[in-house]
Amino acid sequence: MKKSTQTALTSGLLRGLSALPYGLVARMGETLGSLLYLIPGKRRHILHTNLRLCFPEQSEDQRRRLARATFQHVIRSYLERGLQWYGSEQAITSLVELDSAIDLRDRYDQPTIFLGFHFVAIEAACMYYSIRHPVASIYTPMSDGATDAISRERRSRFGTTMIPRHGSARDILGILKSGRPIMLAADMDFGLRDSVFVPFFGVPACTLTAVSRLAHLSGARVVPFVSQVLPGYRGYKLRIYPALPAFPSGDVRADALAMNQFLEARIRETPDQYYWVHRRFKRRPHGEAPVY
Repeated sequence: MKKSTQTALTSGLLRGLSALPYGLVARMGETLGSLLYLIPGKRRHILHTNLRLCFPEQSEDQRRRLARATFQHVIRSYLERGLQWYGSEQAITSLVELDSAIDLRDRYDQPTIFLGFHFVAIEAACMYYSIRHPVASIYTPMSDGATDAISRERRSRFGTTMIPRHGSARDILGILKSGRPIMLAADMDFGLRDSVFVPFFGVPACTLTAVSRLAHLSGARVVPFVSQVLPGYRGYKLRIYPALPAFPSGDVRADALAMNQFLEARIRETPDQYYWVHRRFKRRPHGEAPVY
């Protein structure tokens, strides 16, 4: 099947799912996730490896249960993207609860970087915020051009300015200084450039220093946010925390560690809702063996 045809079918499927009740789509995703978890594959291997590295204190049975629940959430999140990309403003906002430690109605006289993390509900949280407030978002382009174009169009449909990760630093600084906040996520392995190895659950992880450098250049506060799937198929919660204290500190390694420590604490609250299926430890410190 050609990629263009596959992309069109995926887009049509997501559009169709957006017309179904949220609870039904969520249950369908969980059921499909349970079935797909039974099939050995690359993502399941990555998932089990990550959990073994990050939760060595757990038994094999505990990690297996956590892996299965994670897979259910991940597959469910793919199906729920139909609502997030094609649903109406009312449909999205009705499913999101907001708990913010800062006043989102202010004009952001101080530049603001919203620091997100790859929990399964991150898409819903970002779409909700973009409906309520002007925002820009730094994203990683997808390898397939047609899919990338659809994702950018859908994610920007409420006015979000989409900036590729390797976009112009001058443009990013200009947006921040104009008063429009920027959303970004820095919890994936994007390569050795502008990164340092600092512990994540006690394992050296290649961690971006871009957030620290950007905050230093712009004078921005760094405000972390976490998205959570609510129990009982009630939707999502967007929790926005106070700005990270003394950030940036002037030490990019210390700042990277502070980000990882904040994320660790949030993961321990809902460990099955984190995207453990990505290769967080893809690159290793010099001399250390690959883990995947």
